[in-house]
Amino acid sequence: MTHSLERAISILDCFTADKPELGVREIARLTSLSPSTAGRLMAALKDLNVLNQNPATRGYSLGGKVLAWAGVYGASLDVRTVALPFMQELLTATQETVSLYVIEGGERLCVERLESARAIHFSARVGRRLPITAGAAGKVLLAFMTLSRREEILSRVDWTPFTGNTVTDQVAFRAELDTIRQRGYAVSMGEWQSDAAGVAAPILGAGSEIQAALTISGPIQRYTPEVIDDFSARILKAARIISSQMGYTR
Repeated sequence: MTHSLERAISILDCFTADKPELGVREIARLTSLSPSTAGRLMAALKDLNVLNQNPATRGYSLGGKVLAWAGVYGASLDVRTVALPFMQELLTATQETVSLYVIEGGERLCVERLESARAIHFSARVGRRLPITAGAAGKVLLAFMTLSRREEILSRVDWTPFTGNTVTDQVAFRAELDTIRQRGYAVSMGEWQSDAAGVAAPILGAGSEIQAALTISGPIQRYTPEVIDDFSARILKAARIISSQMGYTR
């Protein structure tokens, strides 16, 4: 499976702006695959809408699914650009790590992070995928997406707990998502890592679609009720401004 995936990616890497359409033999030459192997893989990619085939020339080009992937990637870059100055303000005000997460493949993906300079702080590297049902950012992403999309994701979740504070009761979890949507932000106390806490708010775009989750995270011992109240007010204000710049209107 891994070998086939590597060969499929090597085929996709052959397409460039200068060479948007390629034939089987040219792909075979560029990838050092046999023509029969290249042809079989390209036909499979065509069936998945990853490649298109020109009926006149029989040449292949990148398909609609690649464009859809590019749109997802571009959206994450756009929200990152808009959010970054507000993330810097939050970092300065709170002295805690500020991160930005998007949804990808039923998980939350960190696309930006400004790390606290404090000796003890929480860190999640950019590009890291984390569980969507444990942690403030994941709960915000679920709470503000459409119900049908939420249920599709939750139907595939492994409810094995990460810590003693991970919510595994599905009825209770769904009720918490409803509360988060009404309140406007989420709080996590040791749900993914027992020593970490976080506060998160949604970034919405045009049509009220969830674009990302903005979160402030740090060691759980610093997250007193007073600190949570302060951080939630700050992150709500920042998320609302970012959302308006992303095209969200009430």
